[in-house]
Amino acid sequence: MIRQALLEREAGDNPIRVGASIAGWMGSGFVAQMAHVPGMDVVVLADSNVEAACEAYVAAGIEREAIVEASAPGPAMDALRAGKRVVSGSYALAAQLEGVDIVTDVTWSPAIGAETAFSCIQHGKDIVLINIEADVTVGRILKKLAGEASVLYTVSSGDEPGCLMELYEFVSCLGFEPVVIGKGKNNPLNPAATPDTVAESARRADKDPYQVASYVDGTKTMFEMTCAANATGCRPMQRGMTGPEATLDTVSQIFALEEDGGITKFPGAVDFVQGSSMSGGVFVTVRVEDERIRADLEYLKVGQGKYFTFFRPYHLWFLEAPISIARAHLYRETTLVPLDDPVADVMTLAKRDLNPGERLDTFGGYTFHGAIDTVEVVRSENALPVGLAPGAEIVRPVEAGEIVTWDDVKLDEDSRVVRLRRQQDDL
Repeated sequence: MIRQALLEREAGDNPIRVGASIAGWMGSGFVAQMAHVPGMDVVVLADSNVEAACEAYVAAGIEREAIVEASAPGPAMDALRAGKRVVSGSYALAAQLEGVDIVTDVTWSPAIGAETAFSCIQHGKDIVLINIEADVTVGRILKKLAGEASVLYTVSSGDEPGCLMELYEFVSCLGFEPVVIGKGKNNPLNPAATPDTVAESARRADKDPYQVASYVDGTKTMFEMTCAANATGCRPMQRGMTGPEATLDTVSQIFALEEDGGITKFPGAVDFVQGSSMSGGVFVTVRVEDERIRADLEYLKVGQGKYFTFFRPYHLWFLEAPISIARAHLYRETTLVPLDDPVADVMTLAKRDLNPGERLDTFGGYTFHGAIDTVEVVRSENALPVGLAPGAEIVRPVEAGEIVTWDDVKLDEDSRVVRLRRQQDDL
């Protein structure tokens, strides 16, 4: 249905007009993919580096003469009416334009995601976040405010949480009992990783070493599984999850409940596995009591015994996000939204000794990493949500390995993301 609807829009010269906040290779990759999607056009790009936004358009086949820089709605709409593409340093601009149908955020910054989404809510524009960091940090309040404003708020598919939500819905609709939901981590976990330790692998992959380090140190995985946890109610079994080595042949028994010889403490857990066999995929391990259904699943080569794992072997991140954007605009369908009552959060842990006057850097940097825990533990420890860590000023000494608390930092209380998080915590 989506494909046919997009083809009809393409034929009728009536594309879905998308505004996007972008950054780095994620943003440029999204623009490149959208150039191949029928019936959809990215008409506005926002980036603090406006030239990078121009280059993303040019790389996707847009002539530089057809790109106009604008910072206010009037000139931006004049450019769109003239058939031009708009670039801007303002993340709030796209939501204000009648020539934009829907907005997405293709960054990994909670601050940018919060600014983009809040502007959409203010101006009645639907928002699809590819930015799971923003959802984990302030998604619950954004969902509430969006609902009050009759604006659609959703996280996209493509990244592991959205793909996992689709798989979770599939097995749940069939009546299977999810025991563990999770992902296959792309690299071995090393919480001490820094841009220096991953520099060579980042160079070979032509990727930002900070972003690569955020994968290796686990911060990205913690964000991903917290996003999935708060959309499904599944909880981590321990701080940081267990992260066992597993293959498709062993994962079902590893994640069996303890009473059946596995490591899972309760049904409805969230976790991840390490090892190349499941790297890049998402999975749901279920328990099946019905002997007939077990026999059918074994015949269909899903597994053996009482536990079976449904596995999607890939996720395409921002490359498949256009489908979620189209579904949201065409049918007002969400892919993933947080529940009203969160079950998990990501706390900030010091990578090294931190001293008063220092500022925390960013995800995958030298000063901190994130670890998932239950929301009750994060609150009881007064732990700083890791989504607020970038740029925070240390006001009290914190030793390496310790939790960074709210009392250990000074935040920019005027920033949108901090204000939204304060409002969310008051709910």
